[in-house]
Amino acid sequence: MTSSAFHTPVRFENKIALVTGGARGMGLAAARRLVSEGAHVVITGRDGARLDAAVEELGGSGRVHAIRGDVSRVAEADALAAGIRERFGRLDVVFANAGVASFGPFSEVSEAEFDRVVGINLKGVYFTVQRVLPLLADGGAVVINASWTAHRGLPTGSLYAATKAAVLSLTRTLAADLAPRGIRVNSVSPGYIDTDMYRAAVSSAEGAAVVARVAAGRVGTAEDVADVVAFLASGEASYVNGQDVVVDGGLVAAQVEGGLSGD
Repeated sequence: MTSSAFHTPVRFENKIALVTGGARGMGLAAARRLVSEGAHVVITGRDGARLDAAVEELGGSGRVHAIRGDVSRVAEADALAAGIRERFGRLDVVFANAGVASFGPFSEVSEAEFDRVVGINLKGVYFTVQRVLPLLADGGAVVINASWTAHRGLPTGSLYAATKAAVLSLTRTLAADLAPRGIRVNSVSPGYIDTDMYRAAVSSAEGAAVVARVAAGRVGTAEDVADVVAFLASGEASYVNGQDVVVDGGLVAAQVEGGLSGD
């Protein structure tokens, strides 16, 4: 899928969208895409300065609104919902994107790290969607950011992958739960995507080995993921529900000759 695929500038005209973790990476790219197609977008994050910079980068046109908050705290999800209600009165699209990476030997994962990662990657998704649900219009769309690691065993990935497997399950159950209101719930599972999180986890020396595992022959971009998020959130995906779209250049499904299996 290219950046021009399914591109209709008015797909999100007068729509209100929420993107958590919207100040950088895939969240920022998704927010940019939604704004470019007519949406008013609320972005959230814990870093106020980064949020301000993102608003400026996205044009400061009045169609981007930042609300600082920590998705792992339910009280701040309540404040987020209240802020959206006061400013816009409703939502049409939610991209539950905020997440953190955590990789290390299973035997060394601490209770504190478990609580931190589960609090953001699972609890944060769960309660953000729950708290903004009264604002979500019938016929709206929710997209959840999962991960390719939920589909394939990865050494050192036990905690991170478990949280992503949990939100894949949540995608399916919410699709059934919210069906009476016509709200579609889908997820994306990005592979290796060139973001700050990827660059922190993969050294430049490891980069060539990573690319060797990807059938597409490259690491993905945040825009690759934003393309799919925008499609799933749009009316063009009106018959797509409860699904996960793996955006990984073939990493999970296509074994590349010479690549390493099982990682």
